[in-house]
Amino acid sequence: MDSEVGPLRAVLLHRPGNELKRLTPRNNDKLLFDSIPWVSRAQQEHDAFADVLRGRGVEVLLLADVLRTALEDPRAHAAGVHAAVDDRRLGSDLADSLRSHLTSVDAPTLAEVLMAGMTFEELPSAEGASLVRMMHHPRDFAVDPLPNLLFTRDSSAWIGDRVAISSLTMPARRRETALLDLIYAYHPRFRHAARAYGAHSAPIEGGDVMLLTPGVVAIGVGERTTPAGAESLARSVFADGLAHTVLAVPIEQSRATMHLDTVCTMVDVDAVVMYPLARDSLTAFTIKPTGDGGVKVAGPTPFLEAAAEAMEIDRLRVIDTGLDPVTAEREQWDDGNNTLALLPGVVVGYERNAETNERLTAAGIEVLPITGSELGSGRGGPRCMSCPVRRDPPAKKS
Repeated sequence: MDSEVGPLRAVLLHRPGNELKRLTPRNNDKLLFDSIPWVSRAQQEHDAFADVLRGRGVEVLLLADVLRTALEDPRAHAAGVHAAVDDRRLGSDLADSLRSHLTSVDAPTLAEVLMAGMTFEELPSAEGASLVRMMHHPRDFAVDPLPNLLFTRDSSAWIGDRVAISSLTMPARRRETALLDLIYAYHPRFRHAARAYGAHSAPIEGGDVMLLTPGVVAIGVGERTTPAGAESLARSVFADGLAHTVLAVPIEQSRATMHLDTVCTMVDVDAVVMYPLARDSLTAFTIKPTGDGGVKVAGPTPFLEAAAEAMEIDRLRVIDTGLDPVTAEREQWDDGNNTLALLPGVVVGYERNAETNERLTAAGIEVLPITGSELGSGRGGPRCMSCPVRRDPPAKKS
């Protein structure tokens, strides 16, 4: 897979589950949600999103399903137990008790614990006293839930025929990578997939990785992806022959612009939808291989100029999310820039971003609108909620 807009053939999604029911006003900030979603409505919205993709011929893989299948492999099951149990948090006796219990459960049960977590009152009963158990509230988490699994783009990204397992920055999300690691290692569909990046490398997240065109990768550097992560991924894709140019794009370190794909996404082979305030301020460092295993870095230069040069086109068309600054800011916050391309010139976007969608339509882009009033409570749009695992090469414009 070498673009953001080639015809989408298969995608990994996560249907909201019990992990979202664990969110409360007491923990939602820690778990990176801005509000408490209405879970049944979020599930309806997600089902409609998946149906839109299936209606366009996209194979939809659900993370819970592939996780359960992977955990049928005893090696994956053992890896899952290891990922769930934190000895430093639980203490050795309680950790051993939980580890013994989880080792005995079937794959669906373990998958549920890995996704939805486990409270202290849900822990198996154990003989002897445990200070850890006694000093925690029964509804405190012994195994944290993973509500951000919804945003499958962040935890892994495919570049060429290889998968990059993200090194997630926020503590609430770090255990997600263990799930993706075992899925790609042990699910029959993926077990032969080579790795482009590993979860124990410098911080990088899939929402910051954008395949502008074959051989050109843009990487946002900000709240979630570090300069070291961008450089490490650049060296990896150069070594694997997956790219000839990487653009490291500094972005504001804020909640509203946590990833590059909250600022802009590709909607055609030569077009992006972009937050107007970023259009002139966004810059890029151009990274290229030296041929002897090193890299050379130039810039920074304006992002749009650097991108067009790397893509070998005259210019990158920009569709703004609105000329009115208030509307643009509102729709940027509501993920107006976060679209998922199903093929060149056809994207999925949230219906509430009416002006952005009108501007896309006026520019010749077909918008497939979906409802996202509950899905968006974790600050993520259609691109955030999808990890493409197979695309066809895009046809070049004549």
